[in-house]
Amino acid sequence: MTGYTATVTVRLKSGVLDPEAETTQQALERLGFELEDLRSADRFEIDLDAASATDARERAEEMAERLLANPTIHDYEVDVTER
Repeated sequence: MTGYTATVTVRLKSGVLDPEAETTQQALERLGFELEDLRSADRFEIDLDAASATDARERAEEMAERLLANPTIHDYEVDVTER
């Protein structure tokens, strides 16, 4: 078994309201920053042992689908690196 870190980034799908990002964008604009758009995301870093990077990715994707993301409103991305 090899050690891997799976990074799962979860974002709201396009068209889903993102009140956290909207509030943050307004605050940044009040501070003088010019923005076209802002989106929020959650990032999970999962350390796990697996037989291969493919196996680690599949396990992280299952975690995302079953708990970390709601497929109805979220998109997610998985990146796997060897530790």
